[in-house]
Amino acid sequence: MALPNRGPRFNPRFQRQQEPEHRINDRIRVPQIRLVGDNIEVGVYNTQDALKIAADQGLDLVEISPTADPPVCKVIDYKKFLYEKKRKEKEMKANSKQSEIKEIRFTPGTDDHDFDFKAKHAEKFLQDGNKVKAYVQFKGRAIMFQDRGQLLLLKFAERLAEVGALESMPKLEGKRMFAIFQPKTGSKKKASPSN
Repeated sequence: MALPNRGPRFNPRFQRQQEPEHRINDRIRVPQIRLVGDNIEVGVYNTQDALKIAADQGLDLVEISPTADPPVCKVIDYKKFLYEKKRKEKEMKANSKQSEIKEIRFTPGTDDHDFDFKAKHAEKFLQDGNKVKAYVQFKGRAIMFQDRGQLLLLKFAERLAEVGALESMPKLEGKRMFAIFQPKTGSKKKASPSN
């Protein structure tokens, strides 16, 4: 018994090629373009003339701004253009390091030694460009001492004034009173050499 014909089978060798990200060379179908690039007189050209200029230099005509009127095209090696674009995107991603929110926990009865220890950590976090969320945890009846928690957070804000700014006054949420500090611009310091 013969199997019914179900149409063509999928063959990965005949898969459609992905369209390039930009229109290049013969894919640019507008009559006129604004031409830019190295060793080129910037101006509005007939598309065929621009293609000839690119071919004479052994380069590609790449549409870099299709929404402009007329569209802007650049004479450049397309593979080099894509490589430079990817490299710039990678650099931008590396430079825009995501800042984290570091948490520092206190209790209403935190003593001076613990306070200083935690303040030093918070200063380092802020210098590294991270935000700091400081909170006072109230347990059981300690919730009656909200004023102590607020004073503690304000004292903490005063201690961090050189490297961080208080985003808003301390707030109470459930059994926690918290304040968020953001790094001051230009507060990043180079790591001191270890002794």
